[in-house]
Amino acid sequence: MHLLRRSDVGPAVVEVRTMLRSLGLLPSRSAPTDGAAPSDGTASTAGDDSVFDIALEHAVRAFQQRRGLTVDGIVGAATYQALCDARLRLGDRSLTHSVTRPMRGDDVFALQERMLELGYDAGRADGVFGPQTEYALASFQRDYGLLADGVCGPGTMRALRQLQPKVRGGRPVYLREQEQVRNAGPQLRGKRIVIDPCHGGPDRGVMVDGAAEADLMWDLAHRLEGRMAATGMETLLSRGPYNSPSEADRASFANNAGADLVLSLHTDGHHSPSAQGVATFHFGTGNGTTSTVGEALAGFIQRELVARTGMLDCGTHPKTWDVLRMTRMPAVRIELGYLTNALDRQKLLDPAFRDLIAERVLVAVKRLYLLGEDDQPTGTFTFADLLRREVARAE
Repeated sequence: MHLLRRSDVGPAVVEVRTMLRSLGLLPSRSAPTDGAAPSDGTASTAGDDSVFDIALEHAVRAFQQRRGLTVDGIVGAATYQALCDARLRLGDRSLTHSVTRPMRGDDVFALQERMLELGYDAGRADGVFGPQTEYALASFQRDYGLLADGVCGPGTMRALRQLQPKVRGGRPVYLREQEQVRNAGPQLRGKRIVIDPCHGGPDRGVMVDGAAEADLMWDLAHRLEGRMAATGMETLLSRGPYNSPSEADRASFANNAGADLVLSLHTDGHHSPSAQGVATFHFGTGNGTTSTVGEALAGFIQRELVARTGMLDCGTHPKTWDVLRMTRMPAVRIELGYLTNALDRQKLLDPAFRDLIAERVLVAVKRLYLLGEDDQPTGTFTFADLLRREVARAE
């Protein structure tokens, strides 16, 4: 869709304003009584819902913050889809699985959460009605004496309302994530990792002075792939050198591959050359729903990179980007500095520095599987140590 930002005008702005009002993030307009201009210096648009003004931008930012989206005050495809999703409540419509056009929305998310609370494995609550949600719903219907058709209609809704006071809380899907890591054991051999270098093909990502984000992350992906292969891990790249799949396609690739983890590699850019530093992201909605293993891995990666690279620590954050939300396994997105910052760019252009990043990411993955046992302080566990341990375990 066409990006909507401040000063844009049209019916699409009216639609966005209406959705934000329905969510309680924007009050109804009232005409000014004194004729005074807004304090921010912009022309008064009171009474004109078709103008994207500063009040609407603030409401968009508040919504993006609430939903774990990039907070930029701009309505793009992801923000618009999230607005459409947020308007739907469980019971507003019948829910069913469609292969060609999967149903999605907050009503689907609520249904998935209810299934998980009741002990039915609907997978990660991602707001998309897929086959696992259908199977969980059909199992619930069968156990409750309903027609097991996998459709959440009026009869199923009545049953869910009857159970409402009896069952509350618990996030078994995230307990399963932790148990899977525990059962996988501390060795890296046999672990299947999807490495996701960003952009690709004609999409170059951030470009500064001839340096392209897509090329740097493609090179880093191969350096990481080589080191993982040396430990006996199985690695898969989410794209080739000449294509740029959507985030949803990258997530689908990881799901179909049966990966244990997904590592998405990015750099950043900003209009201010002072913006710099490394940050990591994991799935989380900002309201308590989070991938606990993804959060732990993001923390390990962040601490290792900061300790050994000297880059500014920009922290770990929950987000609902598709590559984090739609994967059935823990996924982490790593933003490795800003190409628009001279210091970060100088580091990233150095092959030895990219080698260092690859080794620290691998060490962080090892820390995840060690589960705190036989570990070493952050920044002191080396790639050579890791290889020795893997060889010793293999013997």
